[in-house]
Amino acid sequence: MQFDFKSRRMFVPGDFSVGATIEPDRDRTNYLVNVLRLRPGDTILVFNGRDGEWRARLAEAGRRSCRLEMEEQVRTQTSAPDIHYLFAPLKHARLDYMVQKAVEMGAGRLRPVITQHTQVARVNLRRMRANAIEAAEQCGILTIPEIDAPKPLARILDEWAAGRHLVFCDEGAATANPAETLKDLPRSPAALLIGPEGGFSEEERADLLRRPYVTALSLGPRILRADTAAVAALALIQAFIGDWR
Repeated sequence: MQFDFKSRRMFVPGDFSVGATIEPDRDRTNYLVNVLRLRPGDTILVFNGRDGEWRARLAEAGRRSCRLEMEEQVRTQTSAPDIHYLFAPLKHARLDYMVQKAVEMGAGRLRPVITQHTQVARVNLRRMRANAIEAAEQCGILTIPEIDAPKPLARILDEWAAGRHLVFCDEGAATANPAETLKDLPRSPAALLIGPEGGFSEEERADLLRRPYVTALSLGPRILRADTAAVAALALIQAFIGDWR
């Protein structure tokens, strides 16, 4: 089924089935009734990350509560590409942007990583999830990515799951052409790691390169900001070993 670009769309937690009713929380009620100005009888597309996309009718609307009735499923559930996106957290607006773009590019799991040069140690996971949901709502995505609590890089590497290849962006990679690096790698499950603004320490880089499941990836001759690198690298990953093939 094709994505409906014209209809309004919202993420709504709950269990969907024909005739089921959902009472959105206060924030979503405010958006439906006071921002979108829906009235009883109006419809909206809703998804919950599990049951596909549904057309729902606003059955009741009050100042602080409303009720949605599920009418029909319009798209079946799809799964996100099996790509994990690991990143050193950035400050506020740039982190918001990076999360949104990672979701748009198909990252199935977001994993904040604390490195030696990471400048932001605390991450607002609730804000990250809100940005992920907003990106999914705007781009027709049906699956909300998992979002992990931050962990130190060394711990993540020591706990790495067998069978998932990790590509990390490295301006010192032996091969300057990213296409040459990626063309022979296995397809997903895969993961992409973007370091902090100051780059990885020599100790961290050496630790990454000694692990058999890791590949260093150059993004070309220019130095990119971390949020720009995220979009460029995810596009390459999707084109060579993701779902763009």
